Amino acid sequence: MHRRLLVVLVPLAVLLVAALGVPLSVSVAEREIQETYVDRLNDVGRFASLAETALSTGRTEALHRELARYHELYGIPVAVIDTSGTVLIGPVGAYQKAARNEPALPRIVTAALAGTRPEPSGDWAPWDDSALVVAEPVGRDSEVVGAVVTISDLSKTRQGILVRWAQLAALGLLPLVALTAVAWPVSAWVLRPVRELDAASSRISQGDLTTRADAEAGPVELRRLAESFNTMMDAVENAVQRQRAFVSDASHQLRNPLTSLRLAVESLEPHLRENGEGRQVYDVAVDELKAMQRMLNSLQASARMESIRTASPVDLDAVLATRVERWRALTATAGQTLTVEVPAGLRLLEPPGGLGSILDELISNALRLSDARLVEVSARVAASVGAGAGGAVEIAVRDDGQGIDVSERAQALRRFWRSPRHQNVPGTGLGLAICADLVGAAGGELRLEDGLPRAGGEGHGFAAVVALPVVSETS
Repeated sequence: MHRRLLVVLVPLAVLLVAALGVPLSVSVAEREIQETYVDRLNDVGRFASLAETALSTGRTEALHRELARYHELYGIPVAVIDTSGTVLIGPVGAYQKAARNEPALPRIVTAALAGTRPEPSGDWAPWDDSALVVAEPVGRDSEVVGAVVTISDLSKTRQGILVRWAQLAALGLLPLVALTAVAWPVSAWVLRPVRELDAASSRISQGDLTTRADAEAGPVELRRLAESFNTMMDAVENAVQRQRAFVSDASHQLRNPLTSLRLAVESLEPHLRENGEGRQVYDVAVDELKAMQRMLNSLQASARMESIRTASPVDLDAVLATRVERWRALTATAGQTLTVEVPAGLRLLEPPGGLGSILDELISNALRLSDARLVEVSARVAASVGAGAGGAVEIAVRDDGQGIDVSERAQALRRFWRSPRHQNVPGTGLGLAICADLVGAAGGELRLEDGLPRAGGEGHGFAAVVALPVVSETS
């Protein structure tokens, strides 16, 4: 997480340094060029003053020697030209050679011969190779008799600009390195409680309600958040424990009175007439008492299974090895056929309470409620929403029986719901709902779908598909 924070902070710091450094770099380059221009301007100004005197007196030897000496010292050709552009004084060859590579020279010379001081031609950009052309008129106004022109190579100046830019880049890099060096541990310290809180939330979503966040590390705000989280989880865990305890205790406490009531009702049987109205009432009462006992047993089983909230890896082969033969015996007794098509080596996250108990419930539903002739158990690895990058193992229990209408499938996963067709079939309406809760606690889902095609070709039977996260072999 702190990497993502650095991804945000470092580019912002780079933009800030660039926003300050780029204008500064441009200013440095322009200043270097400006200083060079001012130096050349002072030189041509002095030469223009000397040239005006030399041309008016006809004594040009001293000026010619000075211009030649200037060229030898600095490598900059300086020439005094007349109004036609002909070189009067100065190193003619060097000047003409430099002038051939400067397209801006005619413009500058024309402006100088017109009596104005033109703008310099040099570009401060280090990647530009143009020279700096500076011209100064000789004479004033209508008495301009020529111009002094210098053509300066700016390669050394541009190299100096690059060196200054490198120095500025190094200075700008230092705070970025310092920011990264400081932000990495600081962001790790700040975000460590967030990571721990995220890990705690993940464990809680898998059913471990005993998980708590570390409320002793990190900034004050995050410590308060962790304390609030722990307080919330204490309340949730207490509420869940009280709920489970109530269901378990109520079921246990009602068992003995219900058993006594059933014994009392059954003791009335010898006193009833065989074909009297009391016999019918007696049968209804006994059936209702049996249904209540089944309900209490289911509630107690639900409380026991839901008290186990830790999902753990399991091999599907090991689960099936302990149950397939029993399923075959049950289906054979009911006159049904069981087929199992499960590839070997599947490893998945087992729901709290055991995957075997869930599959037992699904097989039991197929035997009791579907009037099926064929029950099929299959499994495959498939991509599943919320299962993570490893996908999910989908275990399907399909039959070719009555099935459940599409409109009833969502209700079938609610507690105590029973289809109108099954009101006279023993059951509590808790099985699928409990299975769905347990599968969800392991990060999976229980879906109800169309089953196998019916023998008559009219519609499909019922299918319950359990999708659970895949577990790698190294886990």
